[in-house]
Amino acid sequence: MIADGQVAATLGVSDVDRARKFYTEVLGFTAVMEDPALGTLYGGGKATMFLVYWSEFAGTNKATAMTINVDDFDAAIADLRGQGIAFLDFDYPGFKSENGIVQTPTGPAAWFQDPDGNIISIGSMPSPV
Repeated sequence: MIADGQVAATLGVSDVDRARKFYTEVLGFTAVMEDPALGTLYGGGKATMFLVYWSEFAGTNKATAMTINVDDFDAAIADLRGQGIAFLDFDYPGFKSENGIVQTPTGPAAWFQDPDGNIISIGSMPSPV
């Protein structure tokens, strides 16, 4: 029953207005619902939804908080770089980035941070649906 529900990322931010500008103007998502007590729900293509809300713990997660899967990885990376996004570099055994890009067994991926330090992954993986 619970697996039939809709799943969405939830990101804590310290400045809701700054986050709105980043998620709408830089990443291109649309605010589809705003509730001062709950936060802002953003939407995009392919039934994408995620919630952004104010939190005193914004950006403290040191792991990936949200993943965006795209059809044209190279175009998405070029667009993000054009928007001034800097990608994170990694150097772990079996996992090393080159120019911010990691080649994974399922396709290329890159990671960047929102203005609060929430880590967002972008990749191009085959979609099971």
